[in-house]
Amino acid sequence: MDVGAIVYFGIVVVLFVIFVVSFTFFIRRLLVNSSAKNYQASEIERKLDRIIELLEKEKQSQ
Repeated sequence: MDVGAIVYFGIVVVLFVIFVVSFTFFIRRLLVNSSAKNYQASEIERKLDRIIELLEKEKQSQ
């Protein structure tokens, strides 16, 4: 093999490795953000339930 083919092959391998690492980090970030959004949504739902409960209690006491 000549030097040009070896350099070309090296560049292709490096680009493939960079693609795999980038894709892995992208999927990981999507999963982390998804779980954080689910947690925030459940916290908001819990707070809204508490507000509704207090409003109903206030309405009954009047």
